[in-house]
Amino acid sequence: MVDLAVGVIIGGAFGKIVDSLVQDVVMPVIGKLVGGLDFSNMYIPLNGQSAGLTLVEAKKAGAVLAYGNFLTIALNFLILAFVIFQMVRLMNRARPQPAPAAPPPPAPTPEDVLLLREIRDSLKTQR
Repeated sequence: MVDLAVGVIIGGAFGKIVDSLVQDVVMPVIGKLVGGLDFSNMYIPLNGQSAGLTLVEAKKAGAVLAYGNFLTIALNFLILAFVIFQMVRLMNRARPQPAPAAPPPPAPTPEDVLLLREIRDSLKTQR
C-alpha cells in the first residue's frame, strides 16, 4: 500500500517536471525551428473571433479549437510514456532473473504396466 502511495506521489511530481520540460524547453525549440511559432496560442476561432487575439482573449470572446494546446499536451504524454517505458525496462533488467525450472522427474511406471511387460517378456522366452 505504501509503495503504491509513493509511486503516485513520485508520478505526479515527475509529470510536473515533464510538463515543464515540454512547455519551457522542447516547445520553444520546436517553435523556433518552424519559424518562431508559439504553439500555446495556436487555435481556430469558432465564433468569428479575429485571429490576432491570444488564446486567453479568444476564449473569453467565444468558443475556440485550441489545437496548439493539444499538441503540447500530446507531446508531454509521449515524453512521459517513453520515460516510464525506459524506467520499467531498466527495472526489469536490474531484477535478478529466476533460474529456469528443472523438468519434472518422469512419473513412475504404473504397476499394471510393469506386470504386462513381465507377461510379454515371459511369453517371448517361452517361444
